[in-house]
Amino acid sequence: MTEAPTRFRDLTLSAFIERLGSPAPVPGGGSASAIAGALAAALVRMVVALSLDKPKYARYERTLRRADEVARASVDRLLDLADEDAASYAGLAAAFRMPRATPEEEATRRSTIEVAARQASLSPLEVLRTCWDVLAVAEAIAGRSNLNARSDVATAASLAEAAARGGAANVLINLPMTGDEEFIATTSAEVIPLLEQVDDLATQARFATARTDLRDPEPE
Repeated sequence: MTEAPTRFRDLTLSAFIERLGSPAPVPGGGSASAIAGALAAALVRMVVALSLDKPKYARYERTLRRADEVARASVDRLLDLADEDAASYAGLAAAFRMPRATPEEEATRRSTIEVAARQASLSPLEVLRTCWDVLAVAEAIAGRSNLNARSDVATAASLAEAAARGGAANVLINLPMTGDEEFIATTSAEVIPLLEQVDDLATQARFATARTDLRDPEPE
C-alpha cells in the first residue's frame, strides 16, 4: 500500500488546495505564501529560459544567469518552508491546547507558547526574506529579458510581493506571543524595512514590464 505524501511538494496541486481549504489549522497563510513565492521563482526561471541564448538579450546574460541561480535555490527553499511553517504553527496550536487548570500548568503552557511562537515567527520571516530575493531578481530581469514574456515577469513580481506580505503578516501576528521584547524589537526592525523594499521593487518591476523597450544592462 502506497503511503500518502507527507511533504507539500509531493502533493498534487489539487490535493494541496483541498488541504488548504479544509478546517485544519495547517496548511495556512504561511504555507500558502511560501508556495506562492515558489511559483514566482519558477516564473522567473521560465522567463530566463526564454531569454538566454537569444542574441537580442545577450548583453543581459550575467543578470539572467544570476536570476536563474537565485530563483532555482528559492524554489527549493520555499517549498521546504511551506512544510516548516506548517510544522511550527502546529506546534503553536498544540501549545494553546495544553491544560491550564493549575498555576503550574498555566506557567508551563505560557512558556511553551512563547517558545512555539518564536519558532512560528522564524519560518514566515524566512519566507519574507526569500521572497524578497525572488522579487529582487524579478525586478532585475524586468526590461532585460524576453519582451514577449514581460507579463510573466509582472506576474512573478506580483506573486512574490503577495507572498512576502503574507510572510510578514504571519511574523507580526506571532511576535507578541513570544514574550521577548528584544526579539520583538529586532525582528520588527527587519520586517518593516523589508516590506518597504518589497513595495519599491514590485513598483519598479511593474513599471519596467509595462514598457516595450529594453533597459540598460545592470552596472558591473
